[in-house]
Amino acid sequence: MSSTSATLTRPVDSPAPVVERKVDTPNVGSAPSVVDRLRAVAWRIFKPAVAIVAFFALWEIAPRVGLVDEVFLPPLTTVLEAFRELVANGQLAEHLGASLSRALTGFAIALVLAVPLGVAIGWYKPVAESLNPILEIFRNTAALALLPVFVLILGIGETSKIALVIYASAFPILLNTISGVRTVDPLLVKSARSLGLPSYRLFQKVILPAAVPTIFTGIRMAAASSILVLIAAEMVGAKAGLGYLITASQLNFQIPNMYAGIIAISIVGLVFNGILVTIERRLSRWRVSQ
Repeated sequence: MSSTSATLTRPVDSPAPVVERKVDTPNVGSAPSVVDRLRAVAWRIFKPAVAIVAFFALWEIAPRVGLVDEVFLPPLTTVLEAFRELVANGQLAEHLGASLSRALTGFAIALVLAVPLGVAIGWYKPVAESLNPILEIFRNTAALALLPVFVLILGIGETSKIALVIYASAFPILLNTISGVRTVDPLLVKSARSLGLPSYRLFQKVILPAAVPTIFTGIRMAAASSILVLIAAEMVGAKAGLGYLITASQLNFQIPNMYAGIIAISIVGLVFNGILVTIERRLSRWRVSQ
């Protein structure tokens, strides 16, 4: 048999059957389970709680073991007992109400005045050129340095304290509003104008939403400034308020009550900041979570 016929009669190998394998791939896009979410939330709470508990423990132990004089820094339990007594006899509510009414009134007026003015300065160049010189003068003048001026002109009553809060709160809001308006992405503005949006709709749909995070940074700074400046003003001349409570307790050597007033101020600041952060998140839902 020739080589050619041998080649023709040789059996042809059939291809091997293809075996499909299942490859386990990680489910990258799957959402975290409920257990993972709870674990993440617990960890976020646990980390700051450790520092807070350690601080409170040190406050309680240091006076008792003689690291500091117990007369000038009472243990935390003594301060909390004084805080409870102030709440029970109504003194804390009275002083807290006086301070909150002044702070909220001044803060609200500053917010109503500073945000529109900041938008105008940030968006309209002629307005900025006219008002920038006077803003530069007053922004570098501390609010407490003007306290005697406010007292001399407006008296020692409520008006001078509210005016001082307005002055201290207005500049953080104003400056951050100007910055927020000026740093809006120009592409967003051009796109909105190409769609034929009128000016008021441009502000409503583009400028203000894009500037909200920066504006709220100024609002949170203003809230802290309003409380601090008001407390200082109440220490100088007032018959009610948390600042007055701290000063009167110090003069009467009621040291636990003094620290109780300081704790009340801290709680007010935390509540203010929490409320503002919640409002900011609701107004910034359009932002991509990171």
